[in-house]
Amino acid sequence: MTVCMAPCPVVFDLDGTLIDSAPDIHACVNAVLRHHGVAPLGLDRVRSFIGGGVDVLWTKVIAASRIDPRFRRDLIASFMTRYHQATALTRLFPGVDDVLGLLADRGHPLGICTNKPMGPTRAILDHFGIRHLFATIIGGDSVSEKKPHPAPLRAALAALGANPDAPAGLYVGDSEFDAACAAAVPVPFLIYSRGYRLTPLDQLTHRAAFDDFTDLPGLVESVAMP
Repeated sequence: MTVCMAPCPVVFDLDGTLIDSAPDIHACVNAVLRHHGVAPLGLDRVRSFIGGGVDVLWTKVIAASRIDPRFRRDLIASFMTRYHQATALTRLFPGVDDVLGLLADRGHPLGICTNKPMGPTRAILDHFGIRHLFATIIGGDSVSEKKPHPAPLRAALAALGANPDAPAGLYVGDSEFDAACAAAVPVPFLIYSRGYRLTPLDQLTHRAAFDDFTDLPGLVESVAMP
């Protein structure tokens, strides 16, 4: 089935898809918890909270740490002062930079659609020197809704030239939020299986799964071409 004429727009999630940012997010969360006299959380626990944006992250942290929700606003403010420049522990997943360059060289318009706020998103893309590869970036505070609502992904695709009423393109992500968002647009979803999802792959709607970024260009072409 044809989903769009090549070169097809390709939009990416960020955390858990292009970057392993859990160590930096974990460090920021625990710095805030320690500052407020609360016991730190383990890396795996914090990683399981990532994907829905900062508000969802802190809803889960507060519940896990049994913190009085009245402190939520102060906790998030304290977190954001650290999060905006949290790059030291974050890594690109293997092969990401080469594959992004290859897709761009093939003429695919590239975009980012993430629930990560725009400030930290720009900081991490600049840190790795890949921001210039993306013609549009939609952060968690760019539109009024967050994933899994389709509005952010629709905005990204429209900015890449897709028809807003019937967008054609591909979404590449790693989580339940991404799968539901792609299905709601709808566009084909390619899932990176080594990201932060908690749900078994066979329970998530996706066109194809991959665990090695060198496989992605072939998947993009097989889905995008007639």
